Amino acid sequence: MNRSLETIVTEWVSDNSKVIDFGCGDGSLLKSLADSKSIIGYGVENDPNKIHGCIKNGISVVQQDIDQGLLEYKNMDFDMAIMASSIQCLRKPKEALQNILEVANQCVITLPNFGNWELRTGLLKGKMPSSSQLPARWYETKNLHLCTIADFEELCETEHFNILKKVYLNKHGNTSWLSDYSPNLFAAEAVYLLGK
Repeated sequence: MNRSLETIVTEWVSDNSKVIDFGCGDGSLLKSLADSKSIIGYGVENDPNKIHGCIKNGISVVQQDIDQGLLEYKNMDFDMAIMASSIQCLRKPKEALQNILEVANQCVITLPNFGNWELRTGLLKGKMPSSSQLPARWYETKNLHLCTIADFEELCETEHFNILKKVYLNKHGNTSWLSDYSPNLFAAEAVYLLGK
């Protein structure tokens, strides 16, 4: 996770809260939040190598495919759930969002924007594009459901997922007037705080 994303997430997470990170990677975000916000953090990850990183970082982690279900965490009183750059890798992202908001009061979602002008230009050249947010070639990617910012916000509106806060980042991981002015075209990534 880049520094800008980590800073945004850290600002949105309350001190001493109970946080679950779906697709937590090596647990470095949870470790950072535990150090800076005194959170109680739990990770869910499917990659054995990343789970080993969680253990090295002192993070409690469960090995699980997020697509296999999230509702077993429903009655565990999480204040915040995080799904950073994972939603596009799921087979059923809409159901995952519904379930995440059953697990926690609020949820941070980050996603790459497939509507970014650089990716659109790549498509015009007749090839599947790549970027720093979507670096893998089409035959190597774990992404199943790429979407644009407009697509994601339409899903939130249709499914009544309340967008409490949102930040649009350019390809350098910073906010900019251009990304804010026309996020679907100029933002490379979006960060959302969703609530019930």
